[in-house]
Amino acid sequence: MIRFRLKEVIADFEFKHNRNLTLAELAQATGIARGTLSKIANEKGASVLTSNIDQLCGYFGCRVEDLMSYLPDDEAG
Repeated sequence: MIRFRLKEVIADFEFKHNRNLTLAELAQATGIARGTLSKIANEKGASVLTSNIDQLCGYFGCRVEDLMSYLPDDEAG
């Protein structure tokens, strides 16, 4: 299963920039629907378009591996 780390990436951004980042603000900046961002952040095994991952990587200046990782099914719980 793919594990998304959007919450962690947002927390790192907030710490680095010393300000809060809402999903609404992120949605406006990236063009990704707020509901989609919520699904990425909260839903286990969410299905996500690669274009959304591309937008997030561009916004945060990070790599794909920073946003998601692979967990074998026996480790995913």
